Amino acid sequence: MTPNLKHLHPYPFEKLAQLKHGLMPPTQLPHIALSMGEPTHATPHLIQEALLEHLHGLSNYPTTKGIPELRAAIANWVGKRFQIPATDINPETQVLPVNGTREALFSFAQCVIDSNTPANRPVVIMPNPFYQIYEGAALLAGAEPYYLNTLEDSGYLPDFDAVPEEIWQRCQLIYICSPGNPTGAVMSQADHEKLIRLAEKHDFIIASDECYSELYDDEANPPVGLLQSAYALGNKAFKRCMVFHSLSKRSNAPGLRSGFVAGDADILQAYFQYRTYHGCAMPLPTQHASIRAWQDERHVQENRRLYREKFTAFIGILSDVCAISKPSASFYIWLKTPNLDDLHGRRKYDKLPGATASTEFARQLFAQYNVTVLPGSYLSRDFAGTNPGQNHVRIALVAPLEDCIEAAQRIKLFLNSL
Repeated sequence: MTPNLKHLHPYPFEKLAQLKHGLMPPTQLPHIALSMGEPTHATPHLIQEALLEHLHGLSNYPTTKGIPELRAAIANWVGKRFQIPATDINPETQVLPVNGTREALFSFAQCVIDSNTPANRPVVIMPNPFYQIYEGAALLAGAEPYYLNTLEDSGYLPDFDAVPEEIWQRCQLIYICSPGNPTGAVMSQADHEKLIRLAEKHDFIIASDECYSELYDDEANPPVGLLQSAYALGNKAFKRCMVFHSLSKRSNAPGLRSGFVAGDADILQAYFQYRTYHGCAMPLPTQHASIRAWQDERHVQENRRLYREKFTAFIGILSDVCAISKPSASFYIWLKTPNLDDLHGRRKYDKLPGATASTEFARQLFAQYNVTVLPGSYLSRDFAGTNPGQNHVRIALVAPLEDCIEAAQRIKLFLNSL
């Protein structure tokens, strides 16, 4: 076994199951799950229909690169969405379909990290809190994770100026996530440009996780993408820049396992070679369904409308009992919790070893009101003297509107009881 396995942390939902173990929430209150970022809006019929129409494709081996029609549909979407001329995105060399961003974000690090550097262990930089795949990918690639705390003072955005020069020199890969999970914070073009210049100076790769890019609040102001910023900067070959997109959130199709990687053609060629051995070609029915999805924007606009409706209702109920605001994008609320002493003030709860404000909030909310949210400390690490998630919980507004309203009312009762 690789010795790096011992460095992996339990996944957040394993920890959550342990936290809830033995608790008996009130049976008269139906359970409402707001912990997992799993879309529950209906998958568009156009995707389902395309799958059925192309089931005959199951009799053929798919290719790693995917069919030309899919890569062309992706390239066209990227160009329209991120204001890049279609002629400047080559679907043959700069686009590669993947089976969802999770597997791609993980396998990408295994491909691009050189752990045989004789002098220093390679570094992979990532936001903190984060999607835990970044950390696991870095550790299993033999790299050292370096955490960039994203705090309220900086608008929950990474501060690249805080990274020591020695870390930049050892950095081979940086993961960024915009819109952010769990904060919903959106990086600006200026943020991207600063990072691109750092990548040019220190020769590392930027992996931009943009799977929430189509869930934004302002229809006139969609989040900027890394390739968009690189192109505006004059980096028209997208050197050192890779973006990861998915249909899971955009099109309510998490079970389709469909996404893409796009950017630097040289890096993508090496990653393509890796993937031919990795054995992860997308089935042909999935490819045809993905073409339909990338070519249609109406269902995505309706998706945003549904999330807007839930944010408005949820925040409206809670705004007078806690500090809560709508994020620029994503379907998460990154809610600050009361302090640990207030939460421990309820005598019938024992203080758990290692409890944080986020774990106690989640535990008591479930025990008293049968609502599940995810402790922020499960999404972050202690770094530079702080844990950015320990006084937050992540609330995913993925349940139906009526359930989100009911959950907000229960959370309000819970907060008023403290």
